[in-house]
Amino acid sequence: MHRTAAIISQGDEIVIGQTLDTNSKWIASHLLDRGIVPLEHVSLPDDRAAIAATLTRLAARVDLILCSGGLGPTADDLTRFALCDATKDTLTEDAEALAQITAWFAARGRAMTDLNKVQAQRPARAAFLPNVFGTAPGIRARLGNCDVFCLPGPPRELAPMFERLVAPLLEPDQSRTVRVRVLHTIGLGESEIASRFRDAPGGDLMARERSPLIGTTASNSVVSCRIRYEGSLSGTEASELVASDEAAIRSLISEAIFGEDDDTLASVIVRTLRERSQSITTVESCTGGLVASQLTDVPGASDVFRSGWVTYANETKSREVGVPDSLFKDSVASKAPGAVSPEVALAMAQGGLKEADADYALAITGIAGPAGGTPEKPVGTVFVALTSRTHSPDIRRFAFTGDRSAIREWSARAALATLWLNLSNRQSVRLLRQV
Repeated sequence: MHRTAAIISQGDEIVIGQTLDTNSKWIASHLLDRGIVPLEHVSLPDDRAAIAATLTRLAARVDLILCSGGLGPTADDLTRFALCDATKDTLTEDAEALAQITAWFAARGRAMTDLNKVQAQRPARAAFLPNVFGTAPGIRARLGNCDVFCLPGPPRELAPMFERLVAPLLEPDQSRTVRVRVLHTIGLGESEIASRFRDAPGGDLMARERSPLIGTTASNSVVSCRIRYEGSLSGTEASELVASDEAAIRSLISEAIFGEDDDTLASVIVRTLRERSQSITTVESCTGGLVASQLTDVPGASDVFRSGWVTYANETKSREVGVPDSLFKDSVASKAPGAVSPEVALAMAQGGLKEADADYALAITGIAGPAGGTPEKPVGTVFVALTSRTHSPDIRRFAFTGDRSAIREWSARAALATLWLNLSNRQSVRLLRQV
């Protein structure tokens, strides 16, 4: 029976920050959906002894271990060897795995090197998990009373292998219920939300001893409120408890909630525009296309996204969307507002709206740094403008802090939030860092 789990992500590149570990988040959410509670996430370097020791330690604590990475053909792919050490087993070559790897290369007209043969090795008492998406088969083993599944690191291989080969073998405790609900907000800081929850009519919603347990997580101006029940109640009773807490949260911060669970600002915007048969275009300067990228990452965005301009240079702003040259002249000599100004942001949005024949146009201009700031407009000064066919323009000034990447990310999120506020008739709501 699988009540608890641990997740191990392997690779020097993860530990030193060269690669972002998205596998742990994905695995954890899919385990929790099945009523299996992840207790620990561990990131390990390519160190055989460390991996073996961690497997042994976790196997004494949890019922299930999911490992990602370390199944490739090179000298730093050590999962199979570490698993052998932990289980006190010997390596053997799996004939079926070798045939699969050989066929994978043959189907692509490529010669298989001797290095790839190591990927067919597994602990003798373990089982191989076929991978039709790459050359790294997975491994299923038993370590004490704990089931261990080792999957390749690339998400495009890991996810379908989990769904096809691991999920059917999971045995959640049917007497234990887990229910999770997440509400995403924009426009309120985490401390403000926590203050409202603390002073809720029924008592502190975030008290650690209560059930369901409620917590918050902040990321790039979005604060997510998580409701989680774990216990022996029936599924119906647990769902009713979670729903009651959700209603309480909505009554306290309704003006800031934009989505639930897997929703993002971009996905909610695309869904809303599609439902209304409306369209959006973007004109970006300092964000270099980040807003357009986030919108078009959403499946079905082609139904609503008309076009996007990256008008980084002033002459491009004029040529592509008709921003008057007079707005760019030296602000000291001519009293013109300059490229980073509400006037230019508005002109960008108006030009995009006209050129794309869209229902909404979203524009951003700002100073992402590290250079280019002035006392009047320091680095982090950003203007967002939204125009539409039917409503007055919404122009907002922001003062962001952080490095260039952070300012660009904050700016893109602020632009999407401005659009969402208008779509939901909440134009009066001020956003974080708005000045």
